[in-house]
Amino acid sequence: MILSKLVAANTAALLLQIKAIKLNTQSPYIWASGWNSPIYCDNRLTLSYPEIRTYLKEQLSDIIKQKFKDCDGIAGVATAGIPHGALVADVLGLPFIYVRSTPKSHGLTNLIEGKVMAGQKIIVVEDLISTGGSSLNVVNALRAADCNILGLIALFSYGFDVAVKAFLAAECPFYTLTNYDALIEKAIEQGFVKKEELETLAAWRNKPEEWRK
Repeated sequence: MILSKLVAANTAALLLQIKAIKLNTQSPYIWASGWNSPIYCDNRLTLSYPEIRTYLKEQLSDIIKQKFKDCDGIAGVATAGIPHGALVADVLGLPFIYVRSTPKSHGLTNLIEGKVMAGQKIIVVEDLISTGGSSLNVVNALRAADCNILGLIALFSYGFDVAVKAFLAAECPFYTLTNYDALIEKAIEQGFVKKEELETLAAWRNKPEEWRK
């Protein structure tokens, strides 16, 4: 869910501008999941642009101020959610932790890094949401540590039904700065996508796990 159409449009424009989001209907990308996709999103690139980085952290922080006023801690999803989570925690003056995808293989074998307190009201910060699986693994890990997860925020969401249903089942509300619809609208406006490519993009968006070029 997005809170502001203006922020969604601005964020989409910035991600396209620095090529953090790439669209190619002729030579699809292959995701780690094995899915073929005409879209690839690498929000790590935003960290290299101070003005964009500042805009994003302020907008993410504003979501927490509007929707999760009781928040008293921020958790980043390893690895791409860590820097954005740390930036947001700094803006809000809140404690920060992050959650690994798997426990550390040596030392204390931690899954959660940082000071974790039972009952802490946590917002999870992710860079993007595709199926929602990795994000909800973090939510579940924090709940297992007796944290109270208020919700999750991210820069971008593909808006897949599987993710929406998964977050609903997990009783974890989520908000993103921008999403697939805002991206496509801005991409058409700025000439990144031709109107004749919309049918291909729609076919992928409806059944991404089955789509082949």
